[in-house]
Amino acid sequence: MPRETATLQAIGTYRWTICALLFFATTINYLDRQVLSLLAPDLSKEFGWSNTDYANITATFQFAYAISMLFAGRVVDKLGTKAAFIVAIVVWSFGAILHAAAVPMGTGAGALLTGLGLAAVPASILGFMIARTVLAIGEAGNFPAAIKATAEYFPKKDRAFATGIFNSGANVGAVLAPISVPLIAAAWGWQAAFIIIGAIGFVWLGLWMVFYDRPETQKRLGVAELAYISSDDASLPIDAPAGKRLGWLALLGYRQTWAFAFGKFMTDGVWWFFLFWLPKYLSAQYGMSSSAIQMPLAILYSMTMIGSIGGGWFPTWFINKGASPYDGRMKAMFVIALFPLTVLLAQPLGYISFWVPVLLIGVGAAAHQAWSANLFTTVSDMFPKRSVGSVVGIGGLAGGLGGVLITKIGGWLFDYYGALGQIKTGYTIMFAGCAVAYLIAWSVMKMLVPRYQEIREPSA
Repeated sequence: MPRETATLQAIGTYRWTICALLFFATTINYLDRQVLSLLAPDLSKEFGWSNTDYANITATFQFAYAISMLFAGRVVDKLGTKAAFIVAIVVWSFGAILHAAAVPMGTGAGALLTGLGLAAVPASILGFMIARTVLAIGEAGNFPAAIKATAEYFPKKDRAFATGIFNSGANVGAVLAPISVPLIAAAWGWQAAFIIIGAIGFVWLGLWMVFYDRPETQKRLGVAELAYISSDDASLPIDAPAGKRLGWLALLGYRQTWAFAFGKFMTDGVWWFFLFWLPKYLSAQYGMSSSAIQMPLAILYSMTMIGSIGGGWFPTWFINKGASPYDGRMKAMFVIALFPLTVLLAQPLGYISFWVPVLLIGVGAAAHQAWSANLFTTVSDMFPKRSVGSVVGIGGLAGGLGGVLITKIGGWLFDYYGALGQIKTGYTIMFAGCAVAYLIAWSVMKMLVPRYQEIREPSA
């Protein structure tokens, strides 16, 4: 029997069951999030949306997500992982289903605004903005809760790998969405796509309620596995009193918080751009229909799974050579930050075939997922477990605002250059910004936190 297999059997593997639950939650999260972008070319034609209109709808999601992330992290720390995840998935699944009623809902809301003497946007846009806001509020809870669960169930040396695995659910969701959504919409209409995909979250909810508890109270967890999970805290007395939870103002006083927030601000918008705009890019530049983009997007997002899992494993190569978890992650992140530079070639070589930008952007998107797995884990490396959700929330706010900024810039650029008949120029500018964002982020993060320094909670 291989030594690794014997070790796993001796320790136990229930923590990977929790990781699997987090993986499927993240898959559902991204399925719900991506339905609109896949239907956007057809909905834009049906309701007469411009690129700016679509940008406003997606920016509404991103802005609501950003604000909600700040509070979601705090709520997760306060309610605990299990209860917070229940609330989050109920809200976001309801928000996903709500898109099916977006137009009549927008008509009613528009009439109310008009009655109040306020200018109303078109009903279709307003309705989708409302639905996207509810979706964003719920989805904001996923990553703070998942990162906190990872910190609870895995020692530091394993967290990036576990994070990479559950974070790859985003890629699986992004792969499944272009395969399933157009088929559902073609068979039963666009409303059915939102309803059916949105209802999946309630199935996951039942599994979460049955299988998740904190490690200390988890009856399915063996003594050896609990000791392994708690190995980072082996130097602390078992009965040591908990310290004071660090508040927002206290957390903002640490450069580690700002380093994480800046990394999110610079790079989250890149992923949002790839997620929300690639269907419209393939439609605008190559004239591809919703059904035609299924295969290219499925292949592109399949590439990102390699980045997520491989990126989670990569820093262990440095850690096994003696680097601290943080230093190993930063070395890995520098190498990862070089790969998005391939996106610079997407437009210059795009004349060859649409497959060229799809594959080059796929490399950049895979690099983002590798980056993201490690960026999230820098928080649990340096902050106490009870404050992880709050720090992730602060970073989520920064990342969401970065997403709003890049979406609004993209919408303006595409309308401006589209009117000039030069839509390719708009995408060239956006791709260039996406390509260099990671090196800029890494440089500032390294400047803020040049070496590993763990933060302890103050004494109670």
